[in-house]
Amino acid sequence: MKSQFKAKIALLVAMIIWSTSFVALKISFRSYDPMFVIWARQIIAATAFLFVIKKLWKSCTYQKGDLKLLLLMSLFEPCLYFIFEAMALVNTSASQAGMLTSMLPLLVAIAAFFVLKEKTTSLTWIGFVTAITGAVILSGFSTATEEAPNPMLGNFLEFMAMVCATGYTITLKKLSSRYNPFFLTAIQCFVGTFFFFPLIFIGSKGFPGSFEPFPALSIIYLGLIVTIGAYGLYSLGISKVKASTAAAFVNLIPVFTLFWGWLLLNETMNAFQYMGCGLVFIGVYISQKG
Repeated sequence: MKSQFKAKIALLVAMIIWSTSFVALKISFRSYDPMFVIWARQIIAATAFLFVIKKLWKSCTYQKGDLKLLLLMSLFEPCLYFIFEAMALVNTSASQAGMLTSMLPLLVAIAAFFVLKEKTTSLTWIGFVTAITGAVILSGFSTATEEAPNPMLGNFLEFMAMVCATGYTITLKKLSSRYNPFFLTAIQCFVGTFFFFPLIFIGSKGFPGSFEPFPALSIIYLGLIVTIGAYGLYSLGISKVKASTAAAFVNLIPVFTLFWGWLLLNETMNAFQYMGCGLVFIGVYISQKG
């Protein structure tokens, strides 16, 4: 019971940190190319992990076939996940992107049913359909602004990021019983560093020509606090509880993100969008009740 309590505290703190990442990304994207931002946060975190990677490895137990799982985990997140999320936040607001993270628990519950054989009820499926309806309303009634020029596209891309996060959560759960949570995070950072480096020069602006203090601090925050802190704590939490239970904590991200978006970016939504948000929450509630 004590380990479960600690795991849930770790998950709660991870969600609070994660909710700030949407705002930090929006701020950094104002001055720097998205692919550079994603690569920079990976290499900052990877450099920090270099000092402790040998110590972390000593607490891991490698089994045949784990290399494929480790690479698959890293492909889902950070590689594909961050591509979709970066493109999403260029087109939609931090608040709307954060709201769509509510879809993750449903997607994980369904994936866990097929892959991990975790129990899934009819209420989970009803909740999934309800939440999807809410997400469609949220996107359909979005209006273009300077900060969110194409919210419908951006919200769809954020949903695809959640699909990738689902694959990440399932593979992470399979590996978490044998590997130190922060070692798994380190592997993600090392793979991400090599994966995103060529993307800086393919269809992007390359390295920035100027230094912008506040956006640069946002990148450092993303690398050290979000990438190491949030991902490490999430890995720690999921090693002690079911995948669907850990993913349920993601329900807290939209609440926190709406607050940060309002406080730091002056983001607001219209009545129809709030109705869509309500349906997302209702769908998530129904699914968790099941």
